[in-house]
Amino acid sequence: MGSATRVALGSAKARLTSLGSQVDLATGEELFAAGRIIGDSSHLLGALSDPGADDAAKVALVKALFGPAYSPTTVELLTGIAESRWSSHSDLLAGIEEIGIRASAGSAGSTTVAAELFEFARAVTTDADLELALGSKLGSVDQKRALVERLLGGRADAATVAIVRQLVTQPRGRRIGELLRYASSIVADQAGASVATVSTAVALGAAQRERIEKALTSRYGKPIQVNQVIDPALVGGVRIQIGDDVIDGSVATRINELRLQLAG
Repeated sequence: MGSATRVALGSAKARLTSLGSQVDLATGEELFAAGRIIGDSSHLLGALSDPGADDAAKVALVKALFGPAYSPTTVELLTGIAESRWSSHSDLLAGIEEIGIRASAGSAGSTTVAAELFEFARAVTTDADLELALGSKLGSVDQKRALVERLLGGRADAATVAIVRQLVTQPRGRRIGELLRYASSIVADQAGASVATVSTAVALGAAQRERIEKALTSRYGKPIQVNQVIDPALVGGVRIQIGDDVIDGSVATRINELRLQLAG
């Protein structure tokens, strides 16, 4: 992430927070729709992400395009995004999507939504047919959205369904499993927490899970939400990933390290 994007995203998140209860699920869905409209028009995307363009002109363009149909809250968020400087065209689209995810999650229980996204990611990545149906570039967007509705409608929070619909509609070259995990981490961050993916050979007991959560919370200085992955290939021990940090104490890794030492 470039420095310009980092500043722009920070500004967008601050504006989202300042709007408080004015933000709801409809705000998130309107942001998703606006991002798709902008992403489908190279001319519009270029005009809004051009660092040399006049800010007033960009704001006027956003208001003319989205003001008549979208809520004042959504338009305010979009104008703030348009006024900011982004490192690239794709970063601007990613920024709109992230603020849409945060807005959607803020309308519901963020912990629930983050957990549902993670569980759906696990289901997708362990089912090749489902992953292909949702992630194939050749598949119809309408069919993908309908599949999401069949799988999650009435079973998951409305915010979860809205976020997943967005991810399958506008993947921008990213794999669906990666997208779902990325969205889960954003939702957790919106709730002031981080997501730890804890991989073990067998399921953790409640006491073990609680100890890991407490230890990670103490280490990182913020609440940690644990998502567990069962991976028999690890043999024993535990592998923990939080963002780019990896703590690997699995038996499989230790055996592999020993083999490398013996081979050397």
